[in-house]
Amino acid sequence: MTRKQRRLTMIGGAVAVLAIAAALVLNALRDSIVFFSTPSMAAEKHIPAGKRFRLGGMVRQGSVVRGDHLAATFDVTDGNATLPVAYQGILPDLFREGQGVVAEGAIDAGGVFRADTVLAKHDETYMPKDVADALKKQGHWKDDYGAKSADNKASDNKAADKPVGDKTVSTQGAAK
Repeated sequence: MTRKQRRLTMIGGAVAVLAIAAALVLNALRDSIVFFSTPSMAAEKHIPAGKRFRLGGMVRQGSVVRGDHLAATFDVTDGNATLPVAYQGILPDLFREGQGVVAEGAIDAGGVFRADTVLAKHDETYMPKDVADALKKQGHWKDDYGAKSADNKASDNKAADKPVGDKTVSTQGAAK
């Protein structure tokens, strides 16, 4: 065998070993690559009790029940399926009915998702109140920040009018 043939054999062998290693890693991480599973995906996969995964979807309207010692139960839905969730701890400030949520935990034998971590999702127009106040104080506040917040607040279906920026936005979405 010539030098050139040995070199090509070595390179070919190295490429084959790398391809096999990559295939094994991707196969092992197949279920973990998805950021979260929806209730429909969880039902389709028949996830066994005790297996940890992330559950994502919307908190169903009227499903949040707060109990003693920071206990909370709520339903997560994707429009097709719903999964009950039990959580013990402080819920995020953005957590509310109709809002997106990602919970991490496992399903118990009774079919309830026992979450040990709950994250509330928000859109790209979210701005914490203290940041908005600081921008106003520095003179960097733009009117379209308030308009985006007004659209979001109006869609929350809350009973009272809320001030947003220098405008008051009613639940019907009209600026006063």
